[in-house]
Amino acid sequence: MIPLRQEWPESLARRYREAGYWTGETFWEFLQRSAETWPEHTAVTDGQRRWSYQQLLQHAEQASAAFLAAGLNPGDRVVVQLPNVPEFISVVFGLFRAGMVPVYALPAHRMTEIAHFVSKAEARGYVFVGKHDNFQYADLAAALLADKTSGLQVTVDIADWAKQGGPSASEDLVLRKAQPPAKVSASDVAFMQISGGSTGLSKLIPRTHDDYLYSVRASAEICQLNEKTVFLAALPIAHNFPMSSPGFLGVLYAGGTVVMASAPSPDVAFPLIEKEQVTITALVPPLVLLWMKAVGLTGNGAETGSGAGESGRWSKATLSSLQMVQVGGAKFMPESAARVKSELGCELQQVFGMAEGLVNYTRPGDPEHLVIGTQGRPISDADEIRIVDEQDQPVSEGEVGQLLTRGPYTIRGYHNAEEANQRSFTDEGFYRTGDLVKMTPEGYLVVQGRATDHINRAGEKVSAEEIEDHLIAHPQVFDVAVVSIPDQYLGERSCAFVVPEGEKPRPVALKKWMRERHVADFKIPDQIVFVDSLQTTAVGKISRKQLRAQLRDKHLQSLSG
Repeated sequence: MIPLRQEWPESLARRYREAGYWTGETFWEFLQRSAETWPEHTAVTDGQRRWSYQQLLQHAEQASAAFLAAGLNPGDRVVVQLPNVPEFISVVFGLFRAGMVPVYALPAHRMTEIAHFVSKAEARGYVFVGKHDNFQYADLAAALLADKTSGLQVTVDIADWAKQGGPSASEDLVLRKAQPPAKVSASDVAFMQISGGSTGLSKLIPRTHDDYLYSVRASAEICQLNEKTVFLAALPIAHNFPMSSPGFLGVLYAGGTVVMASAPSPDVAFPLIEKEQVTITALVPPLVLLWMKAVGLTGNGAETGSGAGESGRWSKATLSSLQMVQVGGAKFMPESAARVKSELGCELQQVFGMAEGLVNYTRPGDPEHLVIGTQGRPISDADEIRIVDEQDQPVSEGEVGQLLTRGPYTIRGYHNAEEANQRSFTDEGFYRTGDLVKMTPEGYLVVQGRATDHINRAGEKVSAEEIEDHLIAHPQVFDVAVVSIPDQYLGERSCAFVVPEGEKPRPVALKKWMRERHVADFKIPDQIVFVDSLQTTAVGKISRKQLRAQLRDKHLQSLSG
């Protein structure tokens, strides 16, 4: 098994410890401290079930015992694919207590992605819920177990936990629950996240207790969280944004309450906001636009009371407790950002970050032009920022360039991905984010786009190359190039330019082909355009990056013409 590592040069590690960024606390100690400080305060709810901090700790202890009883061992890697339910938190902290390493997957992932995570992480376990949102995860788990080459040995379905208040009691479970927490170091890898991935399937991002908890603590302080904070987890909870920016972990650090929403739609989220008196939430730009559209006035110009207004629109009074909406995952256009305060009745905070590390925030109290027109400044004074050209030379002040960064919570390498590490990190340990940015005189970043073949679809990062690999396997596809197209709602949508092989297939047939290959729905092309050929240079050679850029520009010209 390939060891899990995330190491900084000793000189930097010493600096981060001496500065107090790294405190030596582990995730299990983190939860224990919160449970001791606020034992009876509500830690998490889904609007029906409600767990105090002490109960959350107990549920995590019970989950830890259940994983050990199921045959998993300290050090095992475990893929976790759960929706937004309270058990997500008890499961991951249960794994931390047992000394196991969660590998976070999204509910939208299917066999292709999950099998990749299992293989790449060398995972022995898979935690899921039997059925959710009309998809049978139990079938996926059975298929993984049936594949003897996968290395997967243990699957745990938590579907019954909610019904019985936790894993069913057994003598073995009781004995294992009494075991002390596994001994781990804060410099150990705590879990692995998934990258956006500009080429192929996602890479795995090892995060240590020390580096990630620094980001959590600093984020909670920047966002001014406290025990009165009520955070609505509307985005998939395994995403880095709703997890730690400041996310549910920041709320647990500050003693607040996490509200789990099964979906981010107004019909689901708004009643929870009203019932639980939510004060802050995190959204991607398309969802903010949807929420603003859903909040309005009745036909006679008067605001409705609580609940839905005419034409299914909701009253702003429903959101009266909401103090701040964070927006991240993709660039939020200034024109839309300027509408948030008046239409949702709360402050806007822009967040720009990545699972690999660096996170930027606009701050409470910032001037309006920074809140609306920038994506914030870094968490830490120790975050080192370089904006460079294609030759890695610094650009002039205020000019657009590629963003490089390193710091106390930015990784130094992916797991089991030597080629990707050579591409993604400089010799000095700076991470190549792939983002094009410029910096304001105040030190705030303005995101201009991506330098890689990457589609940012409603906050989900999609590799153009991965979609191409699937489509070109179709017998009626000779060649294909996938590009990003600006979209007012999604930010970017995917468009596949397909050169057919023989009889032209129907677009619906190509989309069905991809679904049958068990990939996440957000990777299915939004648009398919058939072309006679893909343009090349006079000598027949062109980079895929240039090709995609040409196709994109030509298509946009045809739409505007």
